[in-house]
Amino acid sequence: MSMFRAFDIRKTYRMGGTNLTILDGASLTLAEGEMAAIVGASGSGKTTLLQILGTLAQADSGQLFFGDTDLNGLSETARARFRNLSLGFIFQFHHLLPEFSALENILMPALIAGKGLRAKRVEALALLEAVELGQRQNHRVAELSGGEQQRVALARALIMKPAVLLADEPTGNLDSKSGQRVFELLRALCRERKLAVLMVTHNLELAERMDSRYTLKDGKLR
Repeated sequence: MSMFRAFDIRKTYRMGGTNLTILDGASLTLAEGEMAAIVGASGSGKTTLLQILGTLAQADSGQLFFGDTDLNGLSETARARFRNLSLGFIFQFHHLLPEFSALENILMPALIAGKGLRAKRVEALALLEAVELGQRQNHRVAELSGGEQQRVALARALIMKPAVLLADEPTGNLDSKSGQRVFELLRALCRERKLAVLMVTHNLELAERMDSRYTLKDGKLR
């Protein structure tokens, strides 16, 4: 059953007096526990589409549903709550806060949501173990390797137990070995938690290992 659906997503930007169409009727469905990849040339609109699907940006037109909920019909406050509770995000750049430890970074979404940190701390420690960083909980960002930083970012994305994880080039800044490890951990956690994952990637080898693959070309998903 599809839990995340996008229909006829369109987005045009005004640049230098002309209209530049980025998305021209992109549609996709994502089921519980499914891992799907979006590939395409640089500048094809993959990140724009992911931002729209994550309600971080607005499409010019189109429909976006999570289950039976019309996300376009929500207020900005309701969309923000939806993002915090139902979506996880992981980006090419980890966006960790350097003044905090690995554990504290993972707990940030719970702190923002006003959740009880005592219970969430137990979950955060379990996630650190899951991403093989149980002994690094008190290390600051600068004390972690690039691959370790991205694994902390993955744990942070999962702390609120989202139904959908949106990943934008999560292995793009890593060497091959570290990228493979992040992907393997992501896939294992996806299967364990029945988490739906939508990943933008230039890595065709990783894309082939996903359950489904979309190619974004001429503003459409094929």
